[in-house]
Amino acid sequence: MRSDYQDLVDEISELLGAPATLENRDFELIAFGSHEGGGDLDTTALDPVRTRSILTRRSTAQVRAWFEAYGIARATGPVHIPASPEAGVLRGRICLPVRHRGIVRGYVWLLDTDPRPSSEQLDAAMAVTARIGTLMADDASAGEDVTREFRAVLTAAPGWQHDQAHAALRAALGSEADRLHAVVCVGPWPFDEPPGVGRLPGAAALCVLPAPPGSEAAFGRPRPGAGPRDEPDSPAPAPASRRPGPAGVTPGALGPAETAAERLRALSGAAAAGVGTPRTGMAQTARAWREALAAARAAHAEPRLGPVAHWSALGPYRLLTALSAPTAADPATAPLLTGAHRELARTAETYLDHAGQAGRTAAALGVHRQTLYYRLSRVEQLTGLDLDDGEDRLLLHMALKAARL
Repeated sequence: MRSDYQDLVDEISELLGAPATLENRDFELIAFGSHEGGGDLDTTALDPVRTRSILTRRSTAQVRAWFEAYGIARATGPVHIPASPEAGVLRGRICLPVRHRGIVRGYVWLLDTDPRPSSEQLDAAMAVTARIGTLMADDASAGEDVTREFRAVLTAAPGWQHDQAHAALRAALGSEADRLHAVVCVGPWPFDEPPGVGRLPGAAALCVLPAPPGSEAAFGRPRPGAGPRDEPDSPAPAPASRRPGPAGVTPGALGPAETAAERLRALSGAAAAGVGTPRTGMAQTARAWREALAAARAAHAEPRLGPVAHWSALGPYRLLTALSAPTAADPATAPLLTGAHRELARTAETYLDHAGQAGRTAAALGVHRQTLYYRLSRVEQLTGLDLDDGEDRLLLHMALKAARL
């Protein structure tokens, strides 16, 4: 929790004599006040919706729909919401909308008490929510600046354009520019825009980029009616924040970046995601993006690497993803890679994956050894390659793996 938000929530809790919680407009927890009182905590007095929000840092879609039905997104003052056990809301609420220049930024929640806070107390609390709204608007504006500069770094041409974009990104990040960051790629992205940065606590930027030429096999077909920019899109979140969260990373730890990738996968319905090598500073941001994109492509091609693949764990795919499609194609292996010989290709790949051990390969494929030997002889006839020759085996293995990409 950021100390500035926490201080303001604590101020509201003190004004109203009740613990308050602050959520953004997507009902994701930002800060909360603690229960007070002497002796042991009476857990029967706890509200399950509030407890879940604190423990999981977000409310369910059902709870959100229930509260929004009372018009909190349009309200400019306190909203009293009655208890509803059938909706899982065991205690009533007072909602204080957090607005800035007429736009709702979030909500401060309090459990309804008897007696209720006076109108003077609520007016004072609403004055604090205005300060919270200003702070949230400033944070959102800063996130937009970082996103714009981040996208510029990833799309700028080499040379002075990239150097200029990189300097602008460092300026937008300020003191955060020299901290540890990770770049994540999730695709295909089915929407025109990325989710708001606020939906991934700890992320500094989220943008949608067209997938590079040659990656269509990894990211699916273009969206209908996509127009001149007809490549499939992939979002690239660039985590950068002092706040701990799913998109923040700490030295030696990739867990938060994995969590960010999983949340983006859930939003997009994508099958896989990639994470670049975490780095300190912004100098290698473009390279980290290429790594994340390659890792996502590899995870789509080889499910055992995913659903979230790390560049450092790709093995041979680190080299294969660097090959362009024309380079990866080979005339000797091309006949084997047609649809008519799909089973032979699978047999050859399994054989090479098992280091040419016939017994293990036959067991993996569920066939008799004689069937395996027959298929391998057909592979040699189609390709003209000798599977007893190390370089021929290397060529075939690389071609089969590259075909997945």
